[in-house]
Amino acid sequence: MSTEPAWHALPAAEVERLWGGDGRGLSPHEVQARRQEHGANRLPAPPRRRLWRRALAQFNNPLIHVLLAAAAVSACLGHAVDALVIGAVLLLNALVGLIQEGRAEQALEAIRRLIDPQAAVIRQGQRCLVPAEELVPGDRVLLAAGDRVPADLRLLACHQLRIDESLLTGESLTVAKHVEAVALQAPLAERRCLAYSGTMVAAGSGTGLVVATGERTELGRIGRLLGSVVSLQTPLTRQMEGFATQVTTAILMASLGLFGLAVWGRGYAWDEAFMVVVGLAVAAIPEGLPAVVTITMAVGVQRMAQRRAIIRHLPAVEALGAVSVICADKTGTLTCNEMMVQAAELSTGHVEIGGAGYEPVGSVRFEQASHDARISLHRLALAAALCNDAELQQRHGSWCAQGDPLEAALLVLAAKVGLDVAALRQAWPRLAEIPFDGQRRDMTTLHRRPEGQEWILVKGAPERVFSLVAHEAHGAGQRLFDLVAWTRRTHRLASQGLRVLAVASGERDEASLGALERPSGLTLLGLVGLIDPPRTGARLAIAGCRRAGIQVKMITGDHAVTAEAIARQLGLSEHPRVVEGQQLDAREETDLAELARTSEVFARTTPEHKLRLVQALQSTGAIVAMTGDGVNDAPALKRADVGVAMGARGTEVAKQAAHVVLADDNFATIVAAVQEGRTVYDNITKVIAWTLPANGGEAFAIIGALLVGLPLPVTPLQILWINLITAVALGLTLAFEPPAGETMSRPPRLPGAPLLTPRLGRQTLLLCGLFSVGVFAVYLWEISRGHDLSWARTAVVHALVWMEIGFLLSVRLSPRQPLRPADLLATPVVRCGVLGVLLCQLAFLYLPLFQQAFATRPLGAQDWLVCWLTGLAVFAVVEWEKRRLGCI
Repeated sequence: MSTEPAWHALPAAEVERLWGGDGRGLSPHEVQARRQEHGANRLPAPPRRRLWRRALAQFNNPLIHVLLAAAAVSACLGHAVDALVIGAVLLLNALVGLIQEGRAEQALEAIRRLIDPQAAVIRQGQRCLVPAEELVPGDRVLLAAGDRVPADLRLLACHQLRIDESLLTGESLTVAKHVEAVALQAPLAERRCLAYSGTMVAAGSGTGLVVATGERTELGRIGRLLGSVVSLQTPLTRQMEGFATQVTTAILMASLGLFGLAVWGRGYAWDEAFMVVVGLAVAAIPEGLPAVVTITMAVGVQRMAQRRAIIRHLPAVEALGAVSVICADKTGTLTCNEMMVQAAELSTGHVEIGGAGYEPVGSVRFEQASHDARISLHRLALAAALCNDAELQQRHGSWCAQGDPLEAALLVLAAKVGLDVAALRQAWPRLAEIPFDGQRRDMTTLHRRPEGQEWILVKGAPERVFSLVAHEAHGAGQRLFDLVAWTRRTHRLASQGLRVLAVASGERDEASLGALERPSGLTLLGLVGLIDPPRTGARLAIAGCRRAGIQVKMITGDHAVTAEAIARQLGLSEHPRVVEGQQLDAREETDLAELARTSEVFARTTPEHKLRLVQALQSTGAIVAMTGDGVNDAPALKRADVGVAMGARGTEVAKQAAHVVLADDNFATIVAAVQEGRTVYDNITKVIAWTLPANGGEAFAIIGALLVGLPLPVTPLQILWINLITAVALGLTLAFEPPAGETMSRPPRLPGAPLLTPRLGRQTLLLCGLFSVGVFAVYLWEISRGHDLSWARTAVVHALVWMEIGFLLSVRLSPRQPLRPADLLATPVVRCGVLGVLLCQLAFLYLPLFQQAFATRPLGAQDWLVCWLTGLAVFAVVEWEKRRLGCI
């Protein structure tokens, strides 16, 4: 069969005819022939590159090239230890990259594991269990409660069959299945005659004919879509590559110019000129910067973990801080994924029900409180709890449902009204029942009352129940049923996005079961409106996003009316613009970007819709975070700049495709993670703003010495010492800086902005000049006192350390922050860092081993004072300039 028919639009008999079925199932010969034609019922493993190719690819980065150059320079200088340290950093980065690169393969593997190892089938008239991968199109599969559907099936028979399709559609409710064909254009969530591979049978039983296996299934289609999605680089990764290219280009150009000047301008020998160039390269290359940036992000990972956000991909720490749009899946992310009765309609008036999820605690507010209203609500809740097969359980301090979520919500309503469900079920024993049926759209039960009478209870779709009633309950009595009024009430609840159920009761006069199958003359007890309620704190979190300049868009597979109601409750917009999946299909890519930018809610979406929306928003320059928990969310999670999966309720596929996993499934945690991400980026920019002038000042000093014909004021080996101890002991302190007060009150940064901005470039040049002036001032002062070159160089090294300490203390302070001495060393990390550097300097100056290795001299008190004053001068000048311009 070269083209796949629309199985949901064909009658079951026609589907059987196309596959040659006769009710007895396939023969072994037919199974073998179809397996050869269609292949095994499993998803293909993705192609994998060889390990050595993947390893080499980790070094294909300009910043890594800079580090390789630094290692080569260190090795040329005979400093094997320094070269080994830099090499170790390179190997560690490569190892992390190799581990993270396997996320896509893990996501596809997680999808493959959703197919159960065995399936019950009918072959040659016999029921048998076969490995799920041996299923072929045309097989007759038997389904029962608790089974995972092993392939895409066209249903042939259903007996109260309900399937949980949330991993594919995002709908929080189980879906009642039937065998009748549906419209050709019916969206995935409304193809009630199909059962999809990987979904779970929640209740009932059924028989289906396999119409797609392996990668031809809906699950396989998502797997192919996920495998074709290319993950984007994070904003910081792109910025760091650009920054590394800029630094590399600048160093190479300066080195070539300096080499030419030394050889042809100053008459240096080739080997002497080469050593000058080596000194410049060692001074200019920020050897410790990549390690400090990595550690800064690692600190952010720890902080986010404390706030229940687990980072799976290190650069996602910073990418969260750049997010400008959050595409949030409704079910389970913005809402609790737990149905709750939010309202009830009685003959006495409207009732508002408070609470959250399945916890049996909440307020009850009557529109018109009266004795009759309380009795009417009591009767409604009692009937809804008895005509019910669900159970509520408390596990590890939280409430969960066993059975249909709608029925569980009715049990919670009964508890809020004050009823003991367990005692009710003993006092009103069930004598017979007709389970919910997708065609009848109701459930009927027969009970014996404590007084001995037998009572019929019915709950279901309002239009179905209305056809069975003649009266409506009013307090302890009843009155004639008003169809027009109750239809109007039903529409009012539905317009609020609520799922509406009607409940009725009546005394049974006959002894036959037929009275249950076609009851009449019942009394309507009322209506209940149910909804998957917004999460506690989600509204405040969305308001926080708005203050931070972040747009929030809801993307869901649910109905448009329900999605719009939730959007209003969450405060997305007073009048949210809702777009349905079919409208997205009709848009070209160029139009889709504008539609995605200006709309708040997207309903009835498929995995392709979610992926297209993320790509459309990215095409506008937005940095997009996508949240989700189902298999249907996985392609969009992988494509987004930051994919955020739910940890508690999310599928393994979603977690493997995501960059971040929320341990508490709470949207508010994303906002907290964004704050930490912005803090990480702020700290990284502080590290760069501190590192460039320090390294550049050393390079300027070497260039200046060559220009004026002086000996190098500091040797390459001494520069390596400065760079290594300050990067570790001082640079790392900036990784632990706490969030600034205005972090979440400013808009997201522009994604295309380079790390080396013109402002940072001007500041770096200014400070490089300031550092080089300090170097020559100390050098010339020491020479003027009659000290030799080694003494002067030792003093220059010590002065550079103090200048970097002074600059560090200034970088920490915001220009809007009052200058108070207590703030300079406010954090324990800064105090430890400064103390660590000074202890290293004591060893550098006074231990014979270091004196011999670095050609240093023991400085006196006067030398210490001059070096300290040089550092103080740098701090004073930087603070004056920073506060004059209002920036660092």
